[in-house]
Amino acid sequence: MSLQPHKSQTLYSLVVELAAAERGNIPATLSRAIHGLVMNWLKLGDPQLSEAIHASHESPLSLSGLLGNRRPKGTQAGDNFCFRVGLLNGSLMEPLLMGVEKWGTQPLVLGRFPFALRSIYTLPGTHRFAGSADYTLLANTPQTTQTTAEIELNFVSPTSFKQSRGIQPFPLPELVFGSLLRRWNAFALEELNFPSVEWEGLVSAYELKTYALKMEGGSEIGAQGWVRYYFPDAEQAKLATVLAHFAFFSGVGRKTSMGMGQTQLTTHPTKFRK
Repeated sequence: MSLQPHKSQTLYSLVVELAAAERGNIPATLSRAIHGLVMNWLKLGDPQLSEAIHASHESPLSLSGLLGNRRPKGTQAGDNFCFRVGLLNGSLMEPLLMGVEKWGTQPLVLGRFPFALRSIYTLPGTHRFAGSADYTLLANTPQTTQTTAEIELNFVSPTSFKQSRGIQPFPLPELVFGSLLRRWNAFALEELNFPSVEWEGLVSAYELKTYALKMEGGSEIGAQGWVRYYFPDAEQAKLATVLAHFAFFSGVGRKTSMGMGQTQLTTHPTKFRK
């Protein structure tokens, strides 16, 4: 089963704002719990669509982990937190919000820690992580000499990739932009699909660290930080620029619906220190 018949021109980034409902210690990782909550909302809004997402090879969701300050001595009731939901298929917006409405005042518990739902930000400008885009407009992203020469991506959550029979934590250009191209072609309208590419990009600079993200099956190792890519081929540079803008909504690499691979295009590239 796939979501192909329901493709939409629009991508969304929603922010779900929560408040801690009591004092205590929040689990370090709530990726699976957040994924389960969002899928429950979608199931309430449209059970058949929820089943289609479960059966799909490419998830139309990218989810962050729980964002917010955690006090050294434990969370206090009322402390603010949030998580981000990227929708690569705009037709998911209505059933998702319908599911939230049907959920109503039911307890919202993530990893056995109770929260209260404060708000959902859907419109650009209402929250720094909220936004929307259009596949056609992204495909025609204006090009400049600067943006087509170098692209800097910030990997804000642990990021890794399947490579041969193993897992690669270093965001090599062919892995990053190959992942983005595959996801673009899975969810953009067919007439906007791009042909396969033998990427020739280079890493010109980076500042990365590896981190472990705890999952139910064990820890997942991934890289966080920024990487600057250089594309000597002008056509590849143009395509990479489009995909770099798309990365905010889609995430990059493995387990993007479990909090990994959250990525942002750096609009003001990092300056080197002398």
